[in-house]
Amino acid sequence: QAELGVNEHHQKEVVSYMRFARFKRGMCLKTVDSCFQDVKDSRLVEETFTVDEVIDMLDGLQSVVHSEVESELINTTYTNVLLLRQLFSQAEKWYLKLQTDVSDLENRELLDQVAEFEKSEYTSSNKKSTADPIKPKLAPLYEGGSELLNKTVALLQEENEKLKTRLRTIETQATAALDEKSKLEKSLRDLQMIQGDQKNNANQDITELENKVAALKSQFEKTLNDTTANQKFLEEDLMTTKHDLLKVQDQLSTAEKELEKKFQQTAAYRNMKEILTKKNEQIKDLRRRLSK
Repeated sequence: QAELGVNEHHQKEVVSYMRFARFKRGMCLKTVDSCFQDVKDSRLVEETFTVDEVIDMLDGLQSVVHSEVESELINTTYTNVLLLRQLFSQAEKWYLKLQTDVSDLENRELLDQVAEFEKSEYTSSNKKSTADPIKPKLAPLYEGGSELLNKTVALLQEENEKLKTRLRTIETQATAALDEKSKLEKSLRDLQMIQGDQKNNANQDITELENKVAALKSQFEKTLNDTTANQKFLEEDLMTTKHDLLKVQDQLSTAEKELEKKFQQTAAYRNMKEILTKKNEQIKDLRRRLSK
């Protein structure tokens, strides 16, 4: 069987249109035959005719056939325009822009290929049952856009869930950092209590206490550096997440506002460094007091 270079579904649609065109062509030919038959039945009633009478009959027949053929050609053109309108309307619902090459309509090789395809299809269809199966119709013109919109909304909702998951991860990291800060503050208070109890001890005790203070200071500095690096990572991650949210701002403005509120709650990190710095200054002041 001749092929047209399209998929099976589109080839079935072409076959359906060719059957419609064959039916219309047959009706047109029957009309033309009827015109000639009418002339035979109504005008050819005598044995001989003059030249003028023959010319008159041919002129009348020409006028009728011309009118019928012209009407059928015009109707065929309008029918093709409606078919193109259906295809273009469906394409526009998917934001596609179709193009046509009018020069191919006069390509003899392609026309012969279509003729061979029609002949093959017509021959094979005659061998089948006279009952034609129900052909699938064109998809409704106004459902394509809705389906595309639904897919877009589903994609945006999936992206929103991913962003919420990242936000929960960041919040967990922030909570862990706050717990670490609380532990450091408790250690500092315990150290201050120990220093208060050992004010009257000998120089050896003071030296030991200074060593402990130095070790704690070193630990504080290391923890501060780790906390600062972690804070920078969290801020960069928050900035990346905010950029991702801005991409879907038009479609999910409500979700964006909710997420931005949660991002703004991480402002406590910016206060962490200031608090730790104050604690470090207290330790330095304590060391100077112990030195005195």
